[in-house]
Amino acid sequence: MALYDDILREKISKLPNLPGVYQYFDSLGNIIYIGKAKNLKNRVVSYLNQTNQSNKTRLLVRNIADLRYIVVETEQDALLLENNLIKKYKPRYNILLKDDKSYPWICIKKEPFPKVFTTRRVIRDGSEYFGPYTSARFANTLMTLINNLYKLRTCNLPLTSSAILARKFRVCLEYHIGNCLGPCVGGIPEKEYDEYIVHIRNILKGNVALVIEMMTNKMNEFATELQFEKANEMKEALVALKNYQAKSTIVSSTLNNIDVFSYLEDEHYAYVNYLRIIHGAVNQVHTIALEKKVEEEKEALLSFAILEIRQLVNSHSKEIIVPFYPDIQLAGIQYVIPKIGDKKQLLELSERNVAYFKLDKDRQRSIVKEDSKFNLLKTIKTELKLPTLPHRMECFDNSNTQGTNPVASCVVFIDGKPAKREYRKFHVKTVTGPDDFASMEEIIFRRYSRVLDEGKELPDLIIIDGGKGQLHSAVNSLKKLNLYGKIPIIGLAKRMEEVFYPGDKDPYLLAKNSVSLKTLMHIRDEAHRFGITFHRQLREKPLTKSVLNEIKGIGVKSERQLIVHFKSVENIKTASLAELIAAIGMAKARIVYDYFHSSAE
Repeated sequence: MALYDDILREKISKLPNLPGVYQYFDSLGNIIYIGKAKNLKNRVVSYLNQTNQSNKTRLLVRNIADLRYIVVETEQDALLLENNLIKKYKPRYNILLKDDKSYPWICIKKEPFPKVFTTRRVIRDGSEYFGPYTSARFANTLMTLINNLYKLRTCNLPLTSSAILARKFRVCLEYHIGNCLGPCVGGIPEKEYDEYIVHIRNILKGNVALVIEMMTNKMNEFATELQFEKANEMKEALVALKNYQAKSTIVSSTLNNIDVFSYLEDEHYAYVNYLRIIHGAVNQVHTIALEKKVEEEKEALLSFAILEIRQLVNSHSKEIIVPFYPDIQLAGIQYVIPKIGDKKQLLELSERNVAYFKLDKDRQRSIVKEDSKFNLLKTIKTELKLPTLPHRMECFDNSNTQGTNPVASCVVFIDGKPAKREYRKFHVKTVTGPDDFASMEEIIFRRYSRVLDEGKELPDLIIIDGGKGQLHSAVNSLKKLNLYGKIPIIGLAKRMEEVFYPGDKDPYLLAKNSVSLKTLMHIRDEAHRFGITFHRQLREKPLTKSVLNEIKGIGVKSERQLIVHFKSVENIKTASLAELIAAIGMAKARIVYDYFHSSAE
């Protein structure tokens, strides 16, 4: 294990008791894990000394060849640095953000007579960006509302005051169809246009009530000045804005500028939901999934998610509602774990959202998995011309060495995956000598006569490891059991990977890149492996008992060490004294060596 190298132990012993970020490297110099710590030394030592580690964590530890660290001023700096480094290097064993994609923003362009539009690219040119919106439909709905309320320009003309006064521009189709007020030809003063931008900015910030108040005042002003057409237009805009407001989720008129986070996890993923509360309404909703690569504490995962989402949505809220305290305290932030009241209801709303999100993701993964499984079985059914989908496939293989210890194996695959609990081993009982055909006939008869007697499930496809001869023998047994024609059966010959059907003179050749052929070969190879393993165990068992048990002074433990080291008794017999010493020590090695060499003389 690379972890216990002297150089690593030396580095760990010299780690400072300060906040920072540590990086693990493999033997090739690749960063495989990045972590943050309030105390670098305590964190690394405790992490590497854990006894009840998961398999993934143990695998990480085994691959650590080097350690480096960066000391920072505060825990928050450590969290920020860890977040940035994980995004940059994407280490193999760090959590993986599954929803790392671009989302739409609404931009108010920094220019005279600003344009307002949706975009997925944020350009730091002084323009204002609102979002991101996890639903493109919601962003488009907002833009439709804004375009209906305010007839803003969509062109890219440089509308400077001097250019407009010089009449350098002409109105376009948007003006003629009533979608633009024509600022390019002085159709609307810049001051009035900027008032519209103030309204839009407040709508995007969630302050719809203030916009309604401003528009109501403007409507009354138009009415007082007897500008009834403009007053009516403003009234219609007010109705549209109030309809939009009615669809917003109002939670409490007393709550403003609050972030809400909830957390849910299973063995493989952590899910974090975010609600943004502006002026008493849910202004934004976002949920992310984090794929866990090694054991991570939920407090650390929540900290990572809070930082990630707040950076994404550019939140500066000073109050954050959480289900439990994260492992890092952000500067100037107050964490609240509510027990009752409106804030508790907000947390419960977020928890319902994260539960629905997890349920939907589980359903999607299940559909993808089922689709993949169905497509594989459908392909096999089509290419092998089977009557039904081969949900259950059973494959048989014979194994013997010059007629000794003849055995057979049966492996079972369900929906394309090995069902190892249903594997079976067979001693061939009625056949003398190396007769694969007779052995196959016996095993198939024994297997399916028992299945019929016990009322168990019959396979959708039987695969025989071999060509025409083995297949013919298996068919004979199925005929005796009145199963022939009821269960599809094929033979798979190793030489050319040919598929044989009962009664067909010529083999059927599948394409070399066929998924069906690859699946059949995988099942056949698994049957061969299982049979060979069983045969080897039988072959070595009597040798071990008849020879090693007779050596006085060699116990069960030494026998096991010898077999594990040399693989067979024959190798033990021919081993040198030095090789035996390396396996079981000087005293017992001399006993074994003298036994075999004195008896051979």
